[in-house]
Amino acid sequence: MRIALVSLNQHWLDKDTNAQYCRQFIQESKKRGCDLVIFPEMTLTGYSLEVNSFTENLSDSWTLSTFHQLAKSIDINIIFGALLSYRGNSPENCLCLATPFATSAVYSKLHPFTFVGEEKVLLAGNSLGYVDLLDVRLGASICYDLRFPVIFSLMASKCFGVICIANWPQSRVNHWRTLLIARAIENQMIMIGVNRVGVDGNGLFYEKSSMVVLPNGDISLPTSSSEELDIYDVDFAMTTKARQEFPTLRDGNFERYQELYFNQN
Repeated sequence: MRIALVSLNQHWLDKDTNAQYCRQFIQESKKRGCDLVIFPEMTLTGYSLEVNSFTENLSDSWTLSTFHQLAKSIDINIIFGALLSYRGNSPENCLCLATPFATSAVYSKLHPFTFVGEEKVLLAGNSLGYVDLLDVRLGASICYDLRFPVIFSLMASKCFGVICIANWPQSRVNHWRTLLIARAIENQMIMIGVNRVGVDGNGLFYEKSSMVVLPNGDISLPTSSSEELDIYDVDFAMTTKARQEFPTLRDGNFERYQELYFNQN
């Protein structure tokens, strides 16, 4: 699968400008033969908790409609992030998929980033999420989720890899890179991390750090690279091969772990 990772330099809370900017990258990705384009978390706004000003209802979301039209007109698949409300009044931080045929929110972030008070304004997700494309199933995660390995272990047996979209600042970018590598090694699967670049409206700096990590922990090299756009040819059969050659996943015992957890003193 040929995948474009867009390390978008997001214009702060400017949906229209960001949408036009995304269009350029989507068109370029199509010209380069990509099957899928992936953008960072909260794609059209940047990471902000000013949720009242840009949350959308799932049923009539301008952002979902915009990306669906792009996917349909350019004939490509797109993964992006948005704040959507659909289980009540509180918005959710969502990973969404647009295809030429349909668009949907496939996953809501399970772990609110309490360090900045995210839990006070955003509703936590209540289920795992998956993306099915070209006979490949990929798990979904968002930013802070990366610090919680259990959900990746739960997804591992059902997918070939996991996508993590983020706004992960430069001050902790070593954590980002290390955790992506760790999640790939411990679950013998491909990890795809897409982070933004630039400076946001809070003055936080983001360095280029989008990456594809192979099941053995090696960092894949893009076939082409620029400041914000990297193209990868990803062979998800590597996940199957890694698990056959060195089958560590079969030795996990989740029932036993659960028993130990509840029986601990």
